[in-house]
Amino acid sequence: MNQKEKTPYVVTSKSYTAVAINAASKAGEWIKSRLGTVKQLNTKSAVSDLVTEVDKGAESMIRKLIFTHFPDHAILGEEGVAPGPEASAQALEKYAEEEYLWIVDPVDGTTNFVHGFPFFSVSIALAHKGEIIVGVIYDPSRDEMFVAEKGKGAYVHGKRMQVSDEAKLEESLLATGFPVDLAGTLPVNMAGLAYLAPKVRNIRSGGSAALHLAYVAAGRLTGFWEIGLNAWDTAAGALMVMESGGQITDTAGNPYSLRTRHIAATNGAVHSELVQALKEAAATGLENV
Repeated sequence: MNQKEKTPYVVTSKSYTAVAINAASKAGEWIKSRLGTVKQLNTKSAVSDLVTEVDKGAESMIRKLIFTHFPDHAILGEEGVAPGPEASAQALEKYAEEEYLWIVDPVDGTTNFVHGFPFFSVSIALAHKGEIIVGVIYDPSRDEMFVAEKGKGAYVHGKRMQVSDEAKLEESLLATGFPVDLAGTLPVNMAGLAYLAPKVRNIRSGGSAALHLAYVAAGRLTGFWEIGLNAWDTAAGALMVMESGGQITDTAGNPYSLRTRHIAATNGAVHSELVQALKEAAATGLENV
């Protein structure tokens, strides 16, 4: 390891990255302090698609912190968008012409938060003319701050992240999620799960797509796939995976963009095998598109 790799990643107080870290940290600590206090649960698109006053409060806090520094930037937050893929697509189109767009998921893993299961995160990304340039994911339960900046690598605890070195799907630890769309995306993801389970070392489902992507970047997971995600679930994590030497595409192997809803992210070495398996299982979610 050379001297450059040993140097902790440092950002200046006025940088986009510093603002994202500050917002994620403050919101995350507040979210953690609210564990076990949620009185009112509301559902969005399904009984399993929860939103709480904590989600809304955290997003409001993040918005204020960002606008304090960058009042002319746009913010796309999960809690400001109606449920469903059409609403998500329309929200992205609304901001398509913005030079700087912050993409925020105040609590990725709300169901976990509500049940006290310590696997949830704050995800904040910044896109410049549609290209993600900053990604921050904060896990308040473990006090882990994952940070990526385009062209400058990705870090956790100030240490450079690197994807895992498994070379084959059979050696891989994968993760997935269970979509809330019971009639549409869930059966597709289950088909992929059933097909892949015998072909890999094992499969996990933690319940936060953002943290799963951060774990791929950190080498803790070989890969992650899920059907039916939104930009706020994936934007920060997508940059992290790429900046850690991994690969992220849609489930059919096409390039990732903020509009990509069906995600496959890996260490790169097993990527073609994972995509091929999803195709064989008719589990890309793109079969009828």
